[in-house]
Amino acid sequence: MRIIVADCSAEYSGRLNASLPLAKRVLLIKADNSLLIFSELGSYKPLNWMSAPCSIRDITPDHADDDVDTEVPQKVIRASADKSNDVLEVTLQHIYSDESYDLGEDPGLIKDGVEDHLQKYLAEQIERIGKGAKLVRREYPTAIGPVDIMAIDGNGEHVAIEIKRNGGIDGVEQLTRYCDLLNRDLLLAPRARHLRRADHHPAGPRARAGPRFQMPDSRL
Repeated sequence: MRIIVADCSAEYSGRLNASLPLAKRVLLIKADNSLLIFSELGSYKPLNWMSAPCSIRDITPDHADDDVDTEVPQKVIRASADKSNDVLEVTLQHIYSDESYDLGEDPGLIKDGVEDHLQKYLAEQIERIGKGAKLVRREYPTAIGPVDIMAIDGNGEHVAIEIKRNGGIDGVEQLTRYCDLLNRDLLLAPRARHLRRADHHPAGPRARAGPRFQMPDSRL
């Protein structure tokens, strides 16, 4: 894991165009070369990112310096997607810290019994979400965390499923973030939609209004 703290700006080009103006931010570069850009405030969602598989290139311009007021940056990091023309280019005007750490092998997320069992049972009976549905995999990896279940429905659309014991608004927002990310991936076309399974809705009508499916526990 490489962690960089720097005054930086960023430009994303490809299937969509997006930019970040100059500000102090944190960059994470993982072992699989995925690149994520974070700010001090806000949620855990990155401001922008490039998911693996991709390649990372460090570029040191001629006459590079660390003065934020000059046009020449200290360094440029370019992340290029392997399967598309998407490019995320981060211009580092001043680097405060650039450190790498070996985090070792991660044992993975251990879910509590109820959610893990529901995930397992639904994966084994995936047609409960609709006739003709097929399982892609459990714990489908994304740049912002694993989706509990990824499936394909009878119409050939990808369906992201998140299982929660309590169906609060956080779960709805989490699924929305997953779908925003997944819908940028042409390999998942047509567009991904999402389902949510929850036993309780303590956050009230706003949480209940999110897309969900109901699966009678007595039939599991």
